[in-house]
Amino acid sequence: MALVAGDMPTDKIATGGAEMAQMASDLQAAEAANAAKSRFLANVSHEIRSPLNAIYGYAQLVERGADVDPQHAARVIRRSAEHLTNLVEGLLDLASVEQGVVRVDSGVVRAGALVQQVAEMFTPLAAQKGLTFRCELPERLPEFVRMDERRVRQALINLVSNAVKFTEAGEVTLTFRWFSEMATFEVRDTGPGIAEDRRMAIFAPYVRAGLAEPQEGAGIQEGAGLGLAITSAIVRMLGGDLQLESEPGKGSTFRIVIMAPQVSGFVDRTVERVRPTGYAGARRSILLVDDDRDHLAVLRTTLAEVGFDVALASDGPTALALAGDAAASGRFDAAVLDVSMPGMTGWEVAAHLRATHGPALKILMLSANADERHGLAGQAADHDAFLLKPVELGGLLDAVGRHLGLEWVYPPQPDAVGTPTPGPVAISDAAREHAERLKSLVRIGHVRALEGEIRALEQADPAAAPLVAKLYACLDRFDLAAMGKTLEEF
Repeated sequence: MALVAGDMPTDKIATGGAEMAQMASDLQAAEAANAAKSRFLANVSHEIRSPLNAIYGYAQLVERGADVDPQHAARVIRRSAEHLTNLVEGLLDLASVEQGVVRVDSGVVRAGALVQQVAEMFTPLAAQKGLTFRCELPERLPEFVRMDERRVRQALINLVSNAVKFTEAGEVTLTFRWFSEMATFEVRDTGPGIAEDRRMAIFAPYVRAGLAEPQEGAGIQEGAGLGLAITSAIVRMLGGDLQLESEPGKGSTFRIVIMAPQVSGFVDRTVERVRPTGYAGARRSILLVDDDRDHLAVLRTTLAEVGFDVALASDGPTALALAGDAAASGRFDAAVLDVSMPGMTGWEVAAHLRATHGPALKILMLSANADERHGLAGQAADHDAFLLKPVELGGLLDAVGRHLGLEWVYPPQPDAVGTPTPGPVAISDAAREHAERLKSLVRIGHVRALEGEIRALEQADPAAAPLVAKLYACLDRFDLAAMGKTLEEF
């Protein structure tokens, strides 16, 4: 029997209409998402090609000996490479958060140095726009804290980049504060501000932090529209808080608050940190393994400058052959291995080295993939440290020195020339008790307890201030050998 429209039950007609409306809504949302991603891909292409063009152009100029300042070319190439690295890492971070896969890489970080590096990256850009760029750090702060350096740097770069980009006059200020295990980073600008009804939307992917609609006659705004979305995702994965204060026409303040436990004692920020020129004791030998010749050359120069004997290998079999030869006449002290190599991976080389030489050979792994930090899934880690590419050369030296227990040698400070060496400082009996406890703690390497005992010594006798300053300096460098020698003087 035929069923005419009038015979259709009312509830089914209503259900069918609702389903059609839902389908239309879903289709519209899908089309909008596709359009947004198409715009996003176009923006990402622009973001990638611009720094690539700068790298390619300056590399050609330097290669053919053109009249160009090599230091300026190097700075442009480095900044462009950092931009590409940050863009790629940001995309991966966003994808990881969307998939619910998050791994936090907590390491020992020089917090003040990290903030200053970000400031140095953007100061020239701000100056080109006629902006004042300020970096505000407290006079005393913990030099070493524990945090995810790569992700915190990315978050700060995103916020500072937006502040410089959208501020046409005035200033941009990057501030770092630390109190009671909490780190606070602030980025303030005197830009256009953000209307209250847009403060939630700007943290969504593909939405820009600037005006809701481009003004007539304005050029295409640079950026992929991912900066704040990535920053929000990073802060969430670190268990922190991202705050926004803004007033249209007067500027904005973005504030990141995260846990950053202190690892060592406080240091005076006014004392400039210099690179070591060598180390005390016998000459050490290091095996470098990487299939990238240019990367090998950079690492070799860095390590050789401070006195290491460096052997090079471009593949796994060569590395194992060299390590075998070394075992017969005094094996290597450390090996620095790239993870991704054709034929035999760095993890396979590390497993062979560990099985042959045991824990006495320190193994440091280098990889562009942060997910490989803990080694191959389901297998015990055959390495002592993991560094993420592109590796910061000072960080590489820190890691090597820490695992080999080196006492670094630094160049003499200019103001120290001609200054008489102070004699031993007399301290009270109460302070001497703390000094004796410190000697015991140095012998067992209890860093956290050392910090508390140094503070107790400082409180017990104000006259021990010179000794306390020396002890803090040793602790900040993880130089327990020098701390032991200093304590023996008292």
